[in-house]
Amino acid sequence: MKTILITGAAGFIGYHICKNLLNSNINLIGLDNLNSYYDISLKNARLEKLSGLAKEKNASWKFIKGDLAEEKSLRNIFNENNINVVVNMAAQAGVRYSIKNPSAFLKSNLIGFCNLIQICREFSIDNFIYASSSSVYGGNKKYPFSEKDEVNHPVSLYAATKKSNELIAHSYSHLYNIPCTGLRLFTVYGPWGRPDMAPMIFTKSIIDGKPIKLFNSGNMYRDFTYVEDIAEIICKLIEKPAVSNINFNNEFPEPSSSWCPHRIFNIGNNNPIFLLDFINLLEKEIGKKAIFEYHEMQPGDLEKTSADITLINDWIGFKPKTKLNEGLKKFINWYKYFYRI
Repeated sequence: MKTILITGAAGFIGYHICKNLLNSNINLIGLDNLNSYYDISLKNARLEKLSGLAKEKNASWKFIKGDLAEEKSLRNIFNENNINVVVNMAAQAGVRYSIKNPSAFLKSNLIGFCNLIQICREFSIDNFIYASSSSVYGGNKKYPFSEKDEVNHPVSLYAATKKSNELIAHSYSHLYNIPCTGLRLFTVYGPWGRPDMAPMIFTKSIIDGKPIKLFNSGNMYRDFTYVEDIAEIICKLIEKPAVSNINFNNEFPEPSSSWCPHRIFNIGNNNPIFLLDFINLLEKEIGKKAIFEYHEMQPGDLEKTSADITLINDWIGFKPKTKLNEGLKKFINWYKYFYRI
Protein backbone atom coordinates (compact mmCIF):
# COMPACT_ATOMS: atom_id res chain seq x y z
CA MET A 1 0.00 0.00 0.00
CA LYS A 2 1.04 3.60 -0.60
CA THR A 3 2.29 5.43 2.50
CA ILE A 4 1.43 9.12 2.81
CA LEU A 5 2.91 11.53 5.35
CA ILE A 6 0.82 14.58 6.29
CA THR A 7 2.76 17.18 8.27
CA GLY A 8 0.75 19.59 10.40
CA ALA A 9 -1.75 16.74 10.83
CA ALA A 10 -3.21 18.20 14.03
CA GLY A 11 -3.77 21.55 12.29
CA PHE A 12 -6.95 22.83 10.70
CA ILE A 13 -6.37 21.82 7.07
CA GLY A 14 -4.11 18.88 7.95
CA TYR A 15 -6.89 17.34 10.04
CA HIS A 16 -9.37 17.53 7.16
CA ILE A 17 -6.90 16.01 4.69
CA CYS A 18 -6.27 13.10 7.07
CA LYS A 19 -10.00 12.65 7.66
CA ASN A 20 -10.58 12.45 3.90
CA LEU A 21 -7.68 10.02 3.34
CA LEU A 22 -8.91 7.61 6.04
CA ASN A 23 -11.41 6.45 3.41
CA SER A 24 -8.53 5.29 1.18
CA ASN A 25 -6.57 2.06 1.12
CA ILE A 26 -3.28 3.59 2.27
CA ASN A 27 -0.91 3.78 5.21
CA LEU A 28 -1.44 7.24 6.68
CA ILE A 29 1.09 8.93 8.97
CA GLY A 30 0.43 12.26 10.67
CA LEU A 31 3.21 14.47 12.02
CA ASP A 32 2.81 17.56 14.19
CA ASN A 33 4.87 19.34 16.86
CA LEU A 34 1.71 20.41 18.76
CA ASN A 35 3.13 23.86 19.47
CA SER A 36 1.30 26.35 21.66
CA TYR A 37 0.65 29.05 19.02
CA TYR A 38 -3.03 28.36 19.71
CA ASP A 39 -5.07 26.12 22.00
CA ILE A 40 -3.39 22.67 22.15
CA SER A 41 -6.61 21.10 23.41
CA LEU A 42 -8.19 21.81 20.02
CA LYS A 43 -5.29 20.08 18.27
CA ASN A 44 -5.58 17.10 20.62
CA ALA A 45 -9.34 16.94 20.00
CA ARG A 46 -8.69 16.75 16.25
CA LEU A 47 -6.23 13.89 16.79
CA GLU A 48 -8.72 12.08 19.04
CA LYS A 49 -11.34 12.39 16.32
CA LEU A 50 -8.93 11.00 13.71
CA SER A 51 -8.02 8.04 15.93
CA GLY A 52 -11.71 7.27 16.46
CA LEU A 53 -12.45 7.47 12.73
CA ALA A 54 -9.46 5.25 11.93
CA LYS A 55 -10.79 2.57 14.30
CA GLU A 56 -14.29 2.83 12.81
CA LYS A 57 -12.96 2.43 9.28
CA ASN A 58 -10.23 -0.07 10.22
CA ALA A 59 -7.79 2.32 8.52
CA SER A 60 -4.00 2.35 8.81
CA TRP A 61 -3.27 5.49 10.84
CA LYS A 62 -0.30 6.53 12.97
CA PHE A 63 0.46 9.85 14.63
CA ILE A 64 3.99 11.00 15.46
CA LYS A 65 4.81 14.05 17.54
CA GLY A 66 7.80 15.72 15.93
CA ASP A 67 9.25 18.95 14.57
CA LEU A 68 10.49 19.57 11.02
CA ALA A 69 13.33 21.65 12.45
CA GLU A 70 14.74 18.54 14.17
CA GLU A 71 16.49 16.96 11.20
CA LYS A 72 17.71 13.76 12.87
CA SER A 73 14.33 12.68 14.25
CA LEU A 74 12.66 13.64 10.96
CA ARG A 75 15.08 11.43 9.02
CA ASN A 76 14.33 8.56 11.42
CA ILE A 77 10.65 8.75 10.46
CA PHE A 78 11.59 8.23 6.81
CA ASN A 79 14.02 5.44 7.72
CA GLU A 80 11.31 3.59 9.62
CA ASN A 81 8.50 4.07 7.10
CA ASN A 82 8.41 3.53 3.34
CA ILE A 83 6.93 6.95 2.56
CA ASN A 84 5.82 7.60 -1.04
CA VAL A 85 3.98 10.93 -0.81
CA VAL A 86 4.47 13.95 1.46
CA VAL A 87 1.86 16.67 2.00
CA ASN A 88 3.47 19.50 3.95
CA MET A 89 0.87 21.53 5.84
CA ALA A 90 3.20 22.23 8.78
CA ALA A 91 4.16 25.88 9.15
CA GLN A 92 4.15 28.71 11.59
CA ALA A 93 1.02 30.59 10.62
CA GLY A 94 -0.20 34.13 11.14
CA VAL A 95 0.63 37.25 9.12
CA ARG A 96 0.46 39.56 12.13
CA TYR A 97 2.30 37.07 14.38
CA SER A 98 5.21 37.05 11.89
CA ILE A 99 5.79 40.71 12.68
CA LYS A 100 5.89 40.05 16.44
CA ASN A 101 7.87 36.79 16.41
CA PRO A 102 9.93 36.47 13.21
CA SER A 103 12.29 33.79 14.56
CA ALA A 104 9.45 31.26 14.85
CA PHE A 105 8.78 31.68 11.12
CA LEU A 106 12.41 31.28 10.13
CA LYS A 107 12.68 28.06 12.15
CA SER A 108 9.50 26.40 10.95
CA ASN A 109 8.88 27.82 7.48
CA LEU A 110 12.47 27.92 6.25
CA ILE A 111 14.69 25.56 8.27
CA GLY A 112 11.89 23.01 8.74
CA PHE A 113 10.87 23.20 5.08
CA CYS A 114 14.48 22.76 3.89
CA ASN A 115 14.99 19.76 6.18
CA LEU A 116 11.84 18.11 4.86
CA ILE A 117 12.45 18.59 1.15
CA GLN A 118 16.10 17.52 1.48
CA ILE A 119 15.02 14.28 3.17
CA CYS A 120 12.32 13.81 0.52
CA ARG A 121 15.10 14.03 -2.05
CA GLU A 122 17.25 11.47 -0.20
CA PHE A 123 14.35 9.00 -0.03
CA SER A 124 13.16 9.57 -3.63
CA ILE A 125 9.63 10.68 -2.77
CA ASP A 126 7.13 10.28 -5.64
CA ASN A 127 5.08 13.40 -4.92
CA PHE A 128 5.72 16.45 -2.72
CA ILE A 129 2.79 18.82 -2.08
CA TYR A 130 3.25 21.89 0.09
CA ALA A 131 1.17 24.78 1.39
CA SER A 132 2.00 28.24 0.12
CA SER A 133 -0.36 31.18 0.66
CA SER A 134 -2.38 33.86 -1.09
CA SER A 135 -0.32 36.32 0.98
CA VAL A 136 2.52 35.95 -1.56
CA TYR A 137 0.56 38.30 -3.86
CA GLY A 138 1.47 41.11 -1.44
CA GLY A 139 1.23 44.52 -3.07
CA ASN A 140 -0.44 43.23 -6.28
CA LYS A 141 -3.57 45.16 -7.24
CA LYS A 142 -4.62 43.18 -10.32
CA TYR A 143 -7.65 41.03 -9.48
CA PRO A 144 -8.30 38.19 -9.45
CA PHE A 145 -4.83 37.01 -8.43
CA SER A 146 -3.34 34.68 -11.04
CA GLU A 147 -0.48 32.19 -10.66
CA LYS A 148 0.91 33.74 -13.84
CA ASP A 149 1.42 37.09 -12.05
CA GLU A 150 4.75 38.03 -10.52
CA VAL A 151 4.87 37.86 -6.71
CA ASN A 152 7.97 39.85 -5.84
CA HIS A 153 6.51 42.36 -3.39
CA PRO A 154 5.52 40.57 -0.15
CA VAL A 155 4.20 42.78 2.63
CA SER A 156 4.90 40.42 5.57
CA LEU A 157 7.64 38.04 6.65
CA TYR A 158 5.07 35.22 6.58
CA ALA A 159 4.47 35.91 2.87
CA ALA A 160 8.21 36.08 2.23
CA THR A 161 8.74 32.64 3.81
CA LYS A 162 5.97 31.17 1.66
CA LYS A 163 7.46 32.67 -1.50
CA SER A 164 10.81 31.24 -0.37
CA ASN A 165 9.22 27.79 -0.08
CA GLU A 166 8.09 28.03 -3.71
CA LEU A 167 11.62 28.95 -4.84
CA ILE A 168 13.25 26.20 -2.78
CA ALA A 169 10.79 23.60 -4.09
CA HIS A 170 11.46 24.66 -7.68
CA SER A 171 15.21 24.34 -7.21
CA TYR A 172 14.84 20.80 -5.80
CA SER A 173 12.45 19.88 -8.60
CA HIS A 174 15.02 21.09 -11.14
CA LEU A 175 18.05 19.51 -9.50
CA TYR A 176 16.54 16.17 -8.45
CA ASN A 177 13.40 15.81 -10.60
CA ILE A 178 11.09 15.76 -7.55
CA PRO A 179 7.45 16.40 -8.53
CA CYS A 180 6.49 19.43 -6.40
CA THR A 181 3.11 21.15 -6.18
CA GLY A 182 2.71 24.45 -4.32
CA LEU A 183 -0.75 25.50 -3.13
CA ARG A 184 -1.55 29.18 -2.69
CA LEU A 185 -4.34 28.81 -0.16
CA PHE A 186 -6.89 31.59 0.20
CA THR A 187 -8.82 32.33 3.42
CA VAL A 188 -9.98 28.97 4.77
CA TYR A 189 -13.01 28.45 7.01
CA GLY A 190 -15.07 25.56 8.33
CA PRO A 191 -15.44 23.12 11.25
CA TRP A 192 -12.38 22.58 13.47
CA GLY A 193 -11.01 26.01 12.42
CA ARG A 194 -8.08 27.91 13.88
CA PRO A 195 -8.96 30.27 16.76
CA ASP A 196 -6.67 32.99 15.37
CA MET A 197 -8.53 33.22 12.05
CA ALA A 198 -11.31 35.71 11.29
CA PRO A 199 -14.30 33.30 11.21
CA MET A 200 -13.48 31.96 14.69
CA ILE A 201 -12.60 35.39 16.11
CA PHE A 202 -15.78 36.98 14.74
CA THR A 203 -18.00 34.11 15.90
CA LYS A 204 -16.61 34.15 19.44
CA SER A 205 -16.98 37.94 19.67
CA ILE A 206 -20.59 37.88 18.47
CA ILE A 207 -21.57 35.08 20.85
CA ASP A 208 -19.75 36.68 23.80
CA GLY A 209 -21.18 40.13 23.02
CA LYS A 210 -17.73 41.65 22.61
CA PRO A 211 -16.60 44.09 19.87
CA ILE A 212 -15.15 42.80 16.62
CA LYS A 213 -12.01 44.71 15.65
CA LEU A 214 -12.55 45.85 12.07
CA PHE A 215 -9.30 46.87 10.43
CA ASN A 216 -9.33 49.36 7.56
CA SER A 217 -12.83 50.20 8.88
CA GLY A 218 -14.04 46.87 7.46
CA ASN A 219 -13.23 47.87 3.86
CA MET A 220 -11.75 44.51 2.98
CA TYR A 221 -12.64 41.58 0.73
CA ARG A 222 -11.71 37.94 1.30
CA ASP A 223 -12.00 34.86 -0.91
CA PHE A 224 -13.35 32.51 1.78
CA THR A 225 -12.87 28.84 0.87
CA TYR A 226 -14.50 25.90 2.63
CA VAL A 227 -11.97 23.55 4.20
CA GLU A 228 -13.52 20.27 3.01
CA ASP A 229 -13.34 21.51 -0.59
CA ILE A 230 -9.64 22.21 -0.05
CA ALA A 231 -9.07 18.73 1.42
CA GLU A 232 -10.78 17.15 -1.60
CA ILE A 233 -8.60 19.12 -4.01
CA ILE A 234 -5.42 18.07 -2.17
CA CYS A 235 -6.47 14.41 -2.19
CA LYS A 236 -6.93 14.64 -5.97
CA LEU A 237 -3.47 16.21 -6.29
CA ILE A 238 -1.99 13.27 -4.38
CA GLU A 239 -3.09 11.12 -7.30
CA LYS A 240 -1.78 13.57 -9.90
CA PRO A 241 1.81 14.73 -9.23
CA ALA A 242 3.28 17.75 -10.97
CA VAL A 243 4.82 17.20 -14.41
CA SER A 244 7.05 19.27 -16.66
CA ASN A 245 5.40 21.80 -18.92
CA ILE A 246 6.57 20.67 -22.38
CA ASN A 247 5.52 24.03 -23.80
CA PHE A 248 7.48 26.08 -21.27
CA ASN A 249 9.22 29.02 -22.92
CA ASN A 250 12.42 30.10 -21.13
CA GLU A 251 12.42 33.40 -23.00
CA PHE A 252 8.99 34.25 -21.58
CA PRO A 253 8.92 32.24 -18.34
CA GLU A 254 5.54 31.57 -16.76
CA PRO A 255 5.65 31.51 -12.92
CA SER A 256 2.98 28.79 -12.51
CA SER A 257 4.89 25.96 -14.23
CA SER A 258 8.37 25.02 -15.36
CA TRP A 259 10.58 22.82 -17.54
CA CYS A 260 10.90 20.67 -14.40
CA PRO A 261 7.99 18.96 -12.58
CA HIS A 262 6.94 21.93 -10.46
CA ARG A 263 3.48 23.50 -10.45
CA ILE A 264 1.79 26.25 -8.45
CA PHE A 265 -1.98 26.50 -8.04
CA ASN A 266 -4.36 28.96 -6.41
CA ILE A 267 -6.75 27.13 -4.08
CA GLY A 268 -9.60 29.58 -3.55
CA ASN A 269 -13.29 30.07 -4.14
CA ASN A 270 -13.12 32.69 -6.92
CA ASN A 271 -15.90 34.61 -5.15
CA PRO A 272 -14.55 37.33 -2.81
CA ILE A 273 -17.02 38.77 -0.32
CA PHE A 274 -17.05 42.13 1.43
CA LEU A 275 -16.05 41.57 5.05
CA LEU A 276 -19.16 43.25 6.49
CA ASP A 277 -21.36 41.01 4.32
CA PHE A 278 -19.50 37.97 5.68
CA ILE A 279 -20.16 39.15 9.24
CA ASN A 280 -23.81 39.71 8.35
CA LEU A 281 -24.09 36.05 7.31
CA LEU A 282 -22.53 35.04 10.64
CA GLU A 283 -25.02 37.23 12.52
CA LYS A 284 -27.95 35.54 10.78
CA GLU A 285 -26.61 32.07 11.50
CA ILE A 286 -25.83 32.85 15.16
CA GLY A 287 -29.00 34.90 15.69
CA LYS A 288 -27.21 37.82 17.30
CA LYS A 289 -25.89 41.19 16.11
CA ALA A 290 -22.20 42.07 16.13
CA ILE A 291 -20.61 45.03 17.89
CA PHE A 292 -17.88 46.83 15.95
CA GLU A 293 -14.66 48.59 16.89
CA TYR A 294 -12.93 50.32 13.98
CA HIS A 295 -9.15 50.34 13.50
CA GLU A 296 -6.63 51.34 10.85
CA MET A 297 -5.16 48.80 8.45
CA GLN A 298 -2.76 46.39 10.15
CA PRO A 299 0.81 46.05 8.84
CA GLY A 300 1.12 43.02 6.56
CA ASP A 301 -2.60 42.75 5.74
CA LEU A 302 -3.99 42.68 2.20
CA GLU A 303 -7.03 44.81 1.42
CA LYS A 304 -8.47 42.23 -0.97
CA THR A 305 -7.87 38.63 -1.98
CA SER A 306 -9.45 37.05 -5.02
CA ALA A 307 -8.38 33.80 -6.67
CA ASP A 308 -8.29 32.92 -10.33
CA ILE A 309 -8.81 29.13 -10.13
CA THR A 310 -8.67 28.32 -13.85
CA LEU A 311 -5.41 26.36 -13.58
CA ILE A 312 -6.48 24.00 -10.77
CA ASN A 313 -9.79 23.36 -12.52
CA ASP A 314 -7.94 22.57 -15.77
CA TRP A 315 -5.50 20.30 -13.90
CA ILE A 316 -7.90 18.12 -11.88
CA GLY A 317 -11.34 19.17 -13.10
CA PHE A 318 -12.52 20.43 -9.72
CA LYS A 319 -13.84 23.72 -8.39
CA PRO A 320 -14.81 24.46 -4.77
CA LYS A 321 -18.50 23.60 -4.57
CA THR A 322 -19.63 24.67 -1.09
CA LYS A 323 -21.64 27.90 -1.05
CA LEU A 324 -20.69 30.33 1.70
CA ASN A 325 -24.05 30.19 3.50
CA GLU A 326 -23.93 26.37 3.50
CA GLY A 327 -20.35 26.28 4.77
CA LEU A 328 -21.06 28.82 7.51
CA LYS A 329 -24.07 26.80 8.70
CA LYS A 330 -21.83 23.72 9.09
CA PHE A 331 -19.16 25.82 10.79
CA ILE A 332 -21.54 27.41 13.31
CA ASN A 333 -23.17 24.04 14.08
CA TRP A 334 -19.73 22.59 14.83
CA TYR A 335 -18.70 25.66 16.87
CA LYS A 336 -21.79 25.44 19.10
CA TYR A 337 -21.34 21.70 19.57
CA PHE A 338 -17.60 21.82 20.28
CA TYR A 339 -17.76 24.79 22.66
CA ARG A 340 -21.03 23.57 24.23
CA ILE A 341 -23.07 26.66 23.40
